[in-house]
Amino acid sequence: MMDLSRRLAAEAMGTAFLLAAVVGSGIMAEQLAGGNVGLALLCNTIPTGAILFVLITMLGPISGAHFNPAVTVAFLLRKEISKTDSAAYVGVQILAGLAGVLLAHAMFDQALGQVSQKVRASPGQWISEAVATFGLVTTIMLTIASRPAAVATSVALFITSAYWFTASTSFANPAVTIARAASDTFAGIRPADAPAFILAQLLGAVLAIFVTRHLLVRNPVPGCAPAE
Repeated sequence: MMDLSRRLAAEAMGTAFLLAAVVGSGIMAEQLAGGNVGLALLCNTIPTGAILFVLITMLGPISGAHFNPAVTVAFLLRKEISKTDSAAYVGVQILAGLAGVLLAHAMFDQALGQVSQKVRASPGQWISEAVATFGLVTTIMLTIASRPAAVATSVALFITSAYWFTASTSFANPAVTIARAASDTFAGIRPADAPAFILAQLLGAVLAIFVTRHLLVRNPVPGCAPAE
């Protein structure tokens, strides 16, 4: 197994690039879309899906390419990562996410330290975050079991889709949520609204583990061992 320091470095790099892409493309989109929110969201969506594919492809073999505390918690529940390593992963993901936001701000000549004022506080958005994270974790676990080489493609496509079919635009990631609270830009979320998003995300991830465990035990794919 890859030593922990190298895995944490991969998690840091991946999470920082992910947030730089999410926030940076949001800033660029808002600047160029001329007030068309739908166009801005599309311009935010495409880079996010694209960078996810690249990051999972290149860093997955090193750290597993979690970049997401909800994913790390899911693997912890599956007993595929230790408590100590999972805590380190989550800490690095949060710090690297914040670093990625600062990088995006610096690239667009914005104030580095920001606090988002964007309200995201409706029940529909909380449900959306549970659904998005459930779908993300389910995608990861079932694709690992059936076609491991397709995980990067599947995750990128799921998130690209979920940007549009969820009312919250699919944060689906506690580290992303925390980092986006530190950006008063298109991709931001008011800090007061972040805890409800994070709780919904974790609930979605836990539910996904129970559901996928049931599916894989009851209906194992030929040639693939059930994930216990």
